[in-house]
Amino acid sequence: MALDATRAHGFRLWQRTPGQGHSYLLVWSLAGLSAIALYAVAVPLFAGGDLRLTDFAAAHRPPSSSHWFGTDPAGRDLFVRTAAGLRVSLLIAAACAVVSTVLGVAVGVAAGALGGWTDRVVMRLVDGINALPHLLLGIAIVALYPGNVIAIVASIALTHWTQVARIARAEVRTARTGTYIEAARLAGATRTRVTVTHLVPAAAGQALVAVVLLLPHAIWHESTLSFLGLGLPPDRASLGTLLQDARAAVLTGSWWTLVFPAAALVITTLLVAAVGATARSRIVPSVPERAVR
Repeated sequence: MALDATRAHGFRLWQRTPGQGHSYLLVWSLAGLSAIALYAVAVPLFAGGDLRLTDFAAAHRPPSSSHWFGTDPAGRDLFVRTAAGLRVSLLIAAACAVVSTVLGVAVGVAAGALGGWTDRVVMRLVDGINALPHLLLGIAIVALYPGNVIAIVASIALTHWTQVARIARAEVRTARTGTYIEAARLAGATRTRVTVTHLVPAAAGQALVAVVLLLPHAIWHESTLSFLGLGLPPDRASLGTLLQDARAAVLTGSWWTLVFPAAALVITTLLVAAVGATARSRIVPSVPERAVR
């Protein structure tokens, strides 16, 4: 079970375990993410002022000692704008990942604990949502309230909870056959108490990993929505809006407007994915086969 694996490893993810050579990858990935987080938080903070202010006299300047990433079509420093956009995208992605995981665990635990027709109805709902293109469904949701952060979070979270629900359900179905569950019931514990005390913790390890693994998907979806003009307003810095600005600027030779925001997007998602994959192999060595059926 996920909980047993979590206790066994003690969440000490940096220690090498037999047959796993991912320790250095995890350490370097965490170091890279720490540097990116520091960059995203500190640079806009020390830059000060309104990041939306324009200076068209300084537009399209290439990278230099005064502007490390060059300037965008509105003359704004791209080094600062990329940091601000990265911060916004990470915050939105983190909110999406947490909401998706909480929703998925709640639904999966309910389905696994109750069983019967509740389980069948929930699984058919999950199958129905999975049958729809996630991006298309997200666009349909956010199009009702374009530029609204809550709508963006909802559009991403409501399309990414289903896999978490499947995994949580599988963990709960495995856990509820344990002898300690039967002992708790014989001792007079109610179904609610058994669920909260024993079944929810059984999915804890998977939930922790799900938050990390959902982050790259959420970052890309937020960036895609903003790039399509359905995310944040153009004057708000996010990785998606920066790439949207670069779409026209790169045609005039301003390659840096595309390269640096795109590099920030790719590097961040690769590092998060590496951390998530390594953490998953250590906290939860294997996903039950039932979770992917």
